[in-house]
Amino acid sequence: MASESLACRRRNRSSHPTAVLVRLQKYLAEAGIASRRRCEQLIEDGRVSVNGQPVRLLGTKVDAERDAVAVDGKPVVIEQKVYIALNKPAGFLCTNHDTHRRQRAVDLLPRSLPRVYTVGRLDKDTEGLLFLTNDGTFSLRLTHPRYKMSKTYLVEVEGELTSAEITRLLKGIGSDGEMLHADKIFQVRSQKNTTELRLVLSEGKKRQIRRMMVAVGHPVKRLVRLAVGPVELGNLATAQWRHLTHEEIYKLMQFSPAAFRC
Repeated sequence: MASESLACRRRNRSSHPTAVLVRLQKYLAEAGIASRRRCEQLIEDGRVSVNGQPVRLLGTKVDAERDAVAVDGKPVVIEQKVYIALNKPAGFLCTNHDTHRRQRAVDLLPRSLPRVYTVGRLDKDTEGLLFLTNDGTFSLRLTHPRYKMSKTYLVEVEGELTSAEITRLLKGIGSDGEMLHADKIFQVRSQKNTTELRLVLSEGKKRQIRRMMVAVGHPVKRLVRLAVGPVELGNLATAQWRHLTHEEIYKLMQFSPAAFRC
Protein backbone atom coordinates (compact mmCIF):
# COMPACT_ATOMS: atom_id res chain seq x y z
CA MET A 1 0.00 0.00 0.00
CA ALA A 2 1.33 3.45 -0.85
CA SER A 3 2.48 5.48 2.09
CA GLU A 4 0.16 8.17 3.38
CA SER A 5 0.86 11.54 1.77
CA LEU A 6 2.30 14.40 3.79
CA ALA A 7 -0.76 16.54 3.04
CA CYS A 8 -3.06 13.78 4.31
CA ARG A 9 -0.99 13.41 7.49
CA ARG A 10 -1.21 17.18 7.94
CA ARG A 11 -5.02 16.99 7.83
CA ASN A 12 -5.14 14.04 10.20
CA ARG A 13 -2.66 15.63 12.59
CA SER A 14 -4.49 18.97 12.67
CA SER A 15 -7.67 17.18 13.72
CA HIS A 16 -5.97 15.63 16.73
CA PRO A 17 -7.45 17.36 19.81
CA THR A 18 -4.08 17.90 21.48
CA ALA A 19 -2.03 18.85 18.41
CA VAL A 20 -0.23 22.19 18.55
CA LEU A 21 0.81 23.14 15.02
CA VAL A 22 3.38 25.83 14.21
CA ARG A 23 4.70 27.12 10.92
CA LEU A 24 7.75 25.22 9.79
CA GLN A 25 9.95 28.33 9.49
CA LYS A 26 9.07 29.36 13.04
CA TYR A 27 9.88 25.86 14.31
CA LEU A 28 13.28 26.00 12.62
CA ALA A 29 14.05 29.50 13.90
CA GLU A 30 13.14 28.58 17.48
CA ALA A 31 15.42 25.55 17.18
CA GLY A 32 18.27 27.97 16.49
CA ILE A 33 18.82 26.88 12.87
CA ALA A 34 18.84 30.45 11.53
CA SER A 35 16.70 33.59 11.38
CA ARG A 36 13.10 33.03 10.30
CA ARG A 37 13.76 34.63 6.92
CA ARG A 38 16.79 32.40 6.35
CA CYS A 39 14.72 29.36 7.38
CA GLU A 40 12.14 30.29 4.75
CA GLN A 41 14.91 30.22 2.16
CA LEU A 42 16.04 26.78 3.37
CA ILE A 43 12.49 25.50 2.90
CA GLU A 44 12.17 26.99 -0.58
CA ASP A 45 15.53 25.47 -1.52
CA GLY A 46 14.22 22.00 -0.63
CA ARG A 47 16.73 21.47 2.18
CA VAL A 48 14.06 20.80 4.82
CA SER A 49 12.15 17.54 5.22
CA VAL A 50 9.21 16.58 7.42
CA ASN A 51 8.78 12.89 8.26
CA GLY A 52 11.29 12.05 5.54
CA GLN A 53 9.60 14.04 2.76
CA PRO A 54 11.07 17.28 1.33
CA VAL A 55 8.90 20.34 1.95
CA ARG A 56 9.00 23.54 -0.10
CA LEU A 57 5.68 25.11 0.92
CA LEU A 58 6.13 27.97 3.41
CA GLY A 59 2.61 27.53 4.78
CA THR A 60 3.42 24.01 6.02
CA LYS A 61 2.74 23.48 9.72
CA VAL A 62 4.32 20.86 11.96
CA ASP A 63 3.55 19.28 15.29
CA ALA A 64 6.64 19.69 17.46
CA GLU A 65 5.63 16.67 19.55
CA ARG A 66 5.13 14.20 16.70
CA ASP A 67 6.73 15.32 13.44
CA ALA A 68 10.34 14.54 12.53
CA VAL A 69 11.97 17.61 10.97
CA ALA A 70 15.42 17.61 9.37
CA VAL A 71 17.66 20.11 7.56
CA ASP A 72 20.06 18.62 5.03
CA GLY A 73 19.22 15.23 6.52
CA LYS A 74 20.20 16.26 10.06
CA PRO A 75 17.39 16.00 12.68
CA VAL A 76 16.20 19.27 14.22
CA VAL A 77 15.52 19.32 17.96
CA ILE A 78 14.07 22.28 19.86
CA GLU A 79 15.73 22.74 23.22
CA GLN A 80 13.66 23.04 26.36
CA LYS A 81 12.59 26.65 26.92
CA VAL A 82 14.57 28.42 29.66
CA TYR A 83 13.69 31.72 31.36
CA ILE A 84 16.33 33.27 33.62
CA ALA A 85 16.37 36.35 35.86
CA LEU A 86 19.89 37.64 36.56
CA ASN A 87 21.14 40.49 38.74
CA LYS A 88 23.72 41.84 36.30
CA PRO A 89 26.74 43.52 37.88
CA ALA A 90 28.30 46.63 36.38
CA GLY A 91 31.06 45.85 33.90
CA PHE A 92 29.32 42.94 32.14
CA LEU A 93 28.18 43.06 28.52
CA CYS A 94 24.79 41.93 27.21
CA THR A 95 26.06 39.96 24.22
CA ASN A 96 26.87 36.37 23.33
CA HIS A 97 29.83 37.35 21.17
CA ASP A 98 32.68 39.68 22.10
CA THR A 99 35.94 39.68 20.18
CA HIS A 100 37.78 41.43 23.02
CA ARG A 101 37.04 38.69 25.59
CA ARG A 102 35.34 41.08 27.99
CA GLN A 103 33.03 39.83 30.74
CA ARG A 104 29.54 38.91 29.52
CA ALA A 105 26.30 38.43 31.41
CA VAL A 106 25.96 34.90 29.97
CA ASP A 107 29.30 34.00 31.62
CA LEU A 108 27.54 34.18 34.99
CA LEU A 109 25.29 31.23 34.11
CA PRO A 110 26.29 27.55 34.34
CA ARG A 111 27.29 25.89 31.09
CA SER A 112 24.82 23.10 31.77
CA LEU A 113 21.96 25.43 30.77
CA PRO A 114 20.80 25.55 27.14
CA ARG A 115 22.20 28.41 25.09
CA VAL A 116 20.32 31.60 25.96
CA TYR A 117 20.30 35.24 24.88
CA THR A 118 19.65 38.45 26.76
CA VAL A 119 16.18 39.94 26.47
CA GLY A 120 17.07 43.46 25.40
CA ARG A 121 20.19 45.04 26.84
CA LEU A 122 21.57 46.86 29.83
CA ASP A 123 24.66 48.90 29.01
CA LYS A 124 27.98 47.78 30.47
CA ASP A 125 27.84 50.13 33.47
CA THR A 126 24.19 49.47 34.36
CA GLU A 127 23.27 46.92 37.03
CA GLY A 128 20.14 45.02 37.91
CA LEU A 129 17.40 42.83 36.54
CA LEU A 130 18.15 41.17 33.22
CA PHE A 131 16.23 38.33 31.59
CA LEU A 132 17.86 35.66 29.44
CA THR A 133 16.00 33.06 27.39
CA ASN A 134 16.01 30.85 24.31
CA ASP A 135 12.35 31.69 23.61
CA GLY A 136 12.16 34.17 20.75
CA THR A 137 8.44 34.84 21.24
CA PHE A 138 8.99 35.72 24.90
CA SER A 139 11.88 38.02 24.02
CA LEU A 140 9.85 39.81 21.34
CA ARG A 141 6.90 40.28 23.70
CA LEU A 142 9.16 42.05 26.20
CA THR A 143 11.18 44.18 23.80
CA HIS A 144 8.98 45.26 20.88
CA PRO A 145 7.89 48.91 21.25
CA ARG A 146 4.22 48.13 20.57
CA TYR A 147 3.93 46.23 23.85
CA LYS A 148 5.25 49.16 25.93
CA MET A 149 6.82 46.95 28.59
CA SER A 150 7.56 49.19 31.58
CA LYS A 151 10.93 49.09 33.33
CA THR A 152 11.67 50.61 36.71
CA TYR A 153 15.11 51.96 37.63
CA LEU A 154 16.95 53.26 40.66
CA VAL A 155 18.87 56.30 39.45
CA GLU A 156 21.53 58.16 41.40
CA VAL A 157 22.68 61.42 39.79
CA GLU A 158 25.09 64.20 40.56
CA GLY A 159 23.67 67.32 42.23
CA GLU A 160 20.15 68.21 43.35
CA LEU A 161 17.36 67.54 40.88
CA THR A 162 14.79 70.36 40.89
CA SER A 163 11.03 70.19 40.33
CA ALA A 164 11.45 72.03 37.04
CA GLU A 165 13.98 69.48 35.84
CA ILE A 166 11.69 66.61 36.82
CA THR A 167 8.92 68.23 34.77
CA ARG A 168 11.28 68.42 31.77
CA LEU A 169 12.12 64.72 32.12
CA LEU A 170 8.42 63.82 32.14
CA LYS A 171 7.44 66.09 29.24
CA GLY A 172 10.35 65.06 27.04
CA ILE A 173 13.87 66.10 26.13
CA GLY A 174 15.35 66.21 22.64
CA SER A 175 18.58 64.25 22.19
CA ASP A 176 20.30 63.34 18.90
CA GLY A 177 17.08 63.76 16.97
CA GLU A 178 14.99 61.69 19.40
CA MET A 179 12.45 62.78 22.00
CA LEU A 180 13.17 61.06 25.32
CA HIS A 181 10.89 61.09 28.33
CA ALA A 182 10.17 59.24 31.57
CA ASP A 183 6.70 57.80 32.22
CA LYS A 184 6.93 58.30 35.99
CA ILE A 185 9.38 59.68 38.51
CA PHE A 186 8.88 59.06 42.24
CA GLN A 187 10.64 58.61 45.59
CA VAL A 188 12.97 61.53 44.88
CA ARG A 189 15.49 62.00 47.68
CA SER A 190 18.17 64.68 47.59
CA GLN A 191 21.33 64.50 49.64
CA LYS A 192 24.31 66.83 49.88
CA ASN A 193 25.79 66.20 46.44
CA THR A 194 23.45 63.64 44.86
CA THR A 195 19.81 62.86 44.13
CA GLU A 196 18.29 59.39 44.20
CA LEU A 197 15.01 58.59 42.44
CA ARG A 198 12.89 55.85 40.93
CA LEU A 199 12.16 56.26 37.24
CA VAL A 200 9.82 54.26 34.98
CA LEU A 201 10.23 53.95 31.20
CA SER A 202 8.18 52.17 28.58
CA GLU A 203 10.67 52.99 25.84
CA GLY A 204 13.98 51.28 25.22
CA LYS A 205 16.17 53.78 23.44
CA LYS A 206 19.93 53.42 23.66
CA ARG A 207 21.37 54.80 26.92
CA GLN A 208 18.12 56.70 27.36
CA ILE A 209 18.32 57.53 31.06
CA ARG A 210 21.96 58.58 30.91
CA ARG A 211 21.24 60.87 27.94
CA MET A 212 18.24 62.43 29.66
CA MET A 213 20.13 63.14 32.85
CA VAL A 214 23.06 64.70 31.03
CA ALA A 215 20.57 66.93 29.20
CA VAL A 216 19.29 68.37 32.51
CA GLY A 217 22.81 68.72 33.90
CA HIS A 218 22.86 65.75 36.29
CA PRO A 219 25.07 62.91 35.01
CA VAL A 220 24.25 59.42 36.29
CA LYS A 221 26.48 58.05 39.03
CA ARG A 222 24.68 54.71 39.41
CA LEU A 223 21.88 53.02 37.47
CA VAL A 224 20.08 49.84 38.58
CA ARG A 225 17.09 48.20 36.93
CA LEU A 226 14.70 47.18 39.69
CA ALA A 227 11.79 45.70 37.74
CA VAL A 228 10.53 44.70 34.31
CA GLY A 229 6.76 45.00 34.21
CA PRO A 230 5.38 43.11 37.24
CA VAL A 231 8.60 41.17 37.98
CA GLU A 232 10.97 42.74 40.50
CA LEU A 233 14.66 42.23 41.21
CA GLY A 234 13.81 41.68 44.86
CA ASN A 235 16.57 40.24 47.04
CA LEU A 236 18.45 38.51 44.22
CA ALA A 237 22.12 39.12 45.01
CA THR A 238 24.54 40.71 42.56
CA ALA A 239 25.77 38.22 39.92
CA GLN A 240 23.20 35.64 41.06
CA TRP A 241 20.42 34.16 38.91
CA ARG A 242 17.21 32.18 39.22
CA HIS A 243 14.57 30.63 36.98
CA LEU A 244 11.45 32.69 36.40
CA THR A 245 8.34 31.03 37.78
CA HIS A 246 5.47 29.94 35.53
CA GLU A 247 3.35 32.68 37.11
CA GLU A 248 5.98 35.35 36.33
CA ILE A 249 6.28 34.19 32.71
CA TYR A 250 2.51 34.29 32.32
CA LYS A 251 2.26 37.78 33.83
CA LEU A 252 5.01 39.11 31.56
CA MET A 253 3.37 37.63 28.46
CA GLN A 254 0.00 39.10 29.44
CA PHE A 255 1.38 42.43 30.66
CA SER A 256 -0.69 45.55 30.03
CA PRO A 257 0.80 48.96 30.92
CA ALA A 258 -2.69 50.22 31.84
CA ALA A 259 -2.85 47.61 34.61
CA PHE A 260 0.63 48.38 35.98
CA ARG A 261 0.99 50.46 39.09
CA CYS A 262 4.25 51.55 40.77
